[in-house]
Amino acid sequence: MNFDEYQSKARETAIYPNKGNNLVYPILGLNGEAGEVAEKLKKLIRDEHYADADFVKSIDKELGDVLWYIAAICSELGISMNGVAHRNIRKLEDRKVRNVLSGSGDNR
Repeated sequence: MNFDEYQSKARETAIYPNKGNNLVYPILGLNGEAGEVAEKLKKLIRDEHYADADFVKSIDKELGDVLWYIAAICSELGISMNGVAHRNIRKLEDRKVRNVLSGSGDNR
């Protein structure tokens, strides 16, 4: 499955107010799910545990939720997830060639 196929299938499961004209809901959802990933890591560090199979499984599940919200945001904006992925890789490859991967700022 490619990103655009995922985006299409995810869209079929999207149920939220004003779907198709509501950017706020999926962006807030993405923030919440990314926060859950961070929270799991925080607790792992707090409890001095290691990333065992259960931890990996829980992160895998949360990353799926993160991906779903990214798909919803792309759909709301009318952009392709494949396009986002390709543009991001081109940007990173360009930064690598120019030796600015570890720099700061959005437009490096």
